[in-house]
This record gives sequence, C-alpha cells and structure tokens, in this order.
Amino acid sequence: MRLGLAGTGRIGTAHAETLKGFDGVSSVVVADVDAVRAQATAAKLGVEAASGISELFGAGLDALVVTAATDAHPDLIMKAVDAGLPVFCEKPVAADITGTLAVIDHIAGSPVPVQIGFQRRFDAGYQAARAAVTSGELGWLHTVRATTLDPEPPPAAYVPHSGGLFRDCGVHDFDIVRWVTGREVVSAYAVGANRGEQFFVEAGDVDTAAVLLTLDDGTLATVSLTRYNGAGYDVRFEALGSRSGVVVGLDDRSPLHSVEPGVTPLPGPAYPGFMERFRPAYAAELAAFLDVAAGRAPSPAGAEDALEAFYIAEACELSRREGRPVEVREVRR
Repeated sequence: MRLGLAGTGRIGTAHAETLKGFDGVSSVVVADVDAVRAQATAAKLGVEAASGISELFGAGLDALVVTAATDAHPDLIMKAVDAGLPVFCEKPVAADITGTLAVIDHIAGSPVPVQIGFQRRFDAGYQAARAAVTSGELGWLHTVRATTLDPEPPPAAYVPHSGGLFRDCGVHDFDIVRWVTGREVVSAYAVGANRGEQFFVEAGDVDTAAVLLTLDDGTLATVSLTRYNGAGYDVRFEALGSRSGVVVGLDDRSPLHSVEPGVTPLPGPAYPGFMERFRPAYAAELAAFLDVAAGRAPSPAGAEDALEAFYIAEACELSRREGRPVEVREVRR
C-alpha cells in the first residue's frame, strides 16, 4: 500500500515514522505547505516527499493521512473522498459545526471510508473500561469522571485559532465518554476560570474548566480540563457503577502524589505530553486505518462521531458564556 501524508508537524512526523514500519506499506509520501519542512522530514525518515499538498494527490496513492492544520482538514477530506482515497484525518473534521456539517454532507453516500483520529478509543485501558461497562461487570453506572490536564499551555499564537478549551482539548473526553458508556450526552453545565496567562482571556478562552454532563440514561459525568497541571500530563477516566468501578490512566507514571502515611510513591517519571502517553494507541489507530483502507473493516470513528463530540463542546462553551445548563439539542443543526 502506498500512503500519502499531508502535514509534517510533530504528530505528522510521528505518524509517518509509524506508517513506514507497518507490514503491507510499500511506501510513504509526505507533503506540507512548507516544502522545506516536508523535504527535511522525508530525509530524516527515509520516505518520499511531494513538492506540495496538491502534488501529493498525483503521487499514485492508495490512501491519505491528514495531519495538516485544522483549516486544511475539510478540503483535504473532501478531495480525498472525491479521488476515491480512503482518508484518516486527525480531529477535528473542521474548525466549527458548520464546516463539519459541510464535509458530512459532501461525503454522504460515498463508499470511500473516512476515519477521524480519536486515539483514546485505541488505548488498552479505555478499551478495557468499555468492555467492563458493556459486559455489565460494573452494574449500572452512576458516575463517570474524565480528566485532561496538560502540564503547560500551548503557545500564545495557537490559542485564538484553537477553538477554545472545550473544542480543542475537551472534545477527546466528550468522545470517550460516549464511546465507553455507549450513551449520548443530553445536557452540559460548564464553568471556566483564568488563573494563568492573559492571552487566554484576550482570546475569549479559559485555561481551566469543570463540566457536568448528563447522559441519556441519567448517568452523571464530570470532565476536568486545564492547561496548567505542573505535575505532568494527566489523563484519567473513571467508570463507577452499582457493583464495581474501574479507572483508566492510573499507572506508574501518573503525576499524582499520595500524602497518606505509608503509601509508596509512584515511581514516575510523569508523562510529559500526549504523544508519550498515547504512543501505543496512535500506532493501533493507524494499524486500524490500514484495515479500513484495505476494505477489511469499517471506520471505527467517522465524521459523525466528531460532530457529536463537537456538539457537546459547543454546548459547554454556550453554558460557560451564559452561566446555565445547556441541552445539546439547543446547538444541533
């Protein structure tokens, strides 16, 4: 299989390195709006480089992986589908709901598969939690807790174009709440705070947030988000039921320190970021895409899944701004 990859930033470079090592991948061709960066990445990894993104589509590809900037996602997804190329795209599908719906409308009815990058679905811990919920091992769920706590904020220039904390960061938690529980979110109540850099305020964003979600069966889910978790990258998920409970992300590298006497500290070191925490999940996700591209499996996370997570993020943002609970149906289009 000959794969194309559009976007040679940090995650694109990591994906290209992973893809070239898979059995069944004969070649990888990378491209970027910065042709010099693409050439440097190709030389570093020992893969091919196209002279530009447009030229990538003429490189005799069997499938495309999109890791470019968000504003390029819609056009690349639609162009790939129109060309008959199965496409994997990092989240989000587009920068907003309108753009996401436009992509969904464009590709509707096409047999060409699209997979959106929600790597937590491929993490062994989240998969085990989903199995525990599905099997009935936990009984009925009463509480779900999810956290995404970044160790430090992104660059100031990134924030105004990020979509905000809920759309950029929390969307992974919203997707995984849906996926693990098998339920839909019906309402959201969100609050936010700014305790750090002023550039979050200037962008109309927050650096820390707390969310209460109500699922369609009455289960309550809380989501905690921050850009300032100095102890390290902390992503956890708890599913608590009438019979038992499980936790994802509590391991030797969790950035937590118990102050109870006699408790042995976790050995660490803490995960510095998402790439280190989810490296095996990213590889599993791309391996799944090869099966999708080869017609051996359906897409495990389509554009519609991205839209549902985006709706929840939109409800959270509206709730934060208006100071009230928001039903997800209020933001549906």
